[in-house]
Amino acid sequence: MRLLHKTLLSGLLVVAIFAIYAAAQTKSKTGLSLSEKVQNLVDLNAKKPLLRFNGPKFREYVKSAPRNYSMIVMLTALAPSRQCQICRHAHDEFAIVANSYRFSSTYSNKLFFAMVDFDDGSEVFQLLRLNTAPVFMHFPAKGKPKGADTMDIHRVGFAADSIAKFVAERTDITIRIFRPPNYSGTVAMITLVALVGSFLYIRRNNLEFLYNKNLWGAIAVFFCFAMISGQMWNHIRGPPLVHKSQNGGVAYIHGSSQGQLVVETYIVMFLNAMIVLGIILLIESGTPKVHNKNKMMAMTGLVLVTVFFSFLLSVFRSKAQGYPYSFLFK
Repeated sequence: MRLLHKTLLSGLLVVAIFAIYAAAQTKSKTGLSLSEKVQNLVDLNAKKPLLRFNGPKFREYVKSAPRNYSMIVMLTALAPSRQCQICRHAHDEFAIVANSYRFSSTYSNKLFFAMVDFDDGSEVFQLLRLNTAPVFMHFPAKGKPKGADTMDIHRVGFAADSIAKFVAERTDITIRIFRPPNYSGTVAMITLVALVGSFLYIRRNNLEFLYNKNLWGAIAVFFCFAMISGQMWNHIRGPPLVHKSQNGGVAYIHGSSQGQLVVETYIVMFLNAMIVLGIILLIESGTPKVHNKNKMMAMTGLVLVTVFFSFLLSVFRSKAQGYPYSFLFK
């Protein structure tokens, strides 16, 4: 009887060991359970609102089932060697959204923000068939991402408010953006006012220059040049100075109407300035001048308008693929 009891206990022990081994084998094949995934993400989120994944973590927490939470993932390339100038600015905006959500009243374990850098998970880019950065994607709790789950940054940009709107459209979770205070603009404005005030105080006995229409005209024209050349776009997007062309050289003009380079901005500004100068000379040539200055001004103005407008049209033609018209240059 005692021998039978020992035999029975030994059998139960073997069965228990086998069950534990089988469970361990099953877990190693299927990965973490849903509760373990959620708890790990919550613990990581308590330390950093924006999670950073490599290839294995992306497959574990984003691609693998089970999953009852949504993920907003930014795929980027932040290393300086990748020469992605807008990636840093996009990362800052994405981090603002993640921080705003983490410390808001709408925070829950149903939505997480993560990023994958190309140098940490190049296989993720291959898996998603991506060859550009940055890219913002929504991975729903159930099913695979659809076309609308990829944010169209060329149309709406990647400002924090645009990302929050994209999140609200895909997850029905509204995020109120809280930006950290930036006093650089205030300091710059105070400094500018102080300099202008000091200058006016020094010249307080001679302020006739304030009534100089040429001065105010030059300031207005310069402001127009800055705005129409794309300075505001540079301020928002932070594009690179130049980039490499397809043949390995240096490109100063972006080949797409959806992009722009910093040098390109100054080229367009210079071309517009020369056209305006030519028009001014043509207008001034109509007023009486001595020693045939009218003819010289008219010819110079005509050459400036013709040549530099042709250059400007050529730049536009290179960016708007299929534009059929050109003047002196192709």
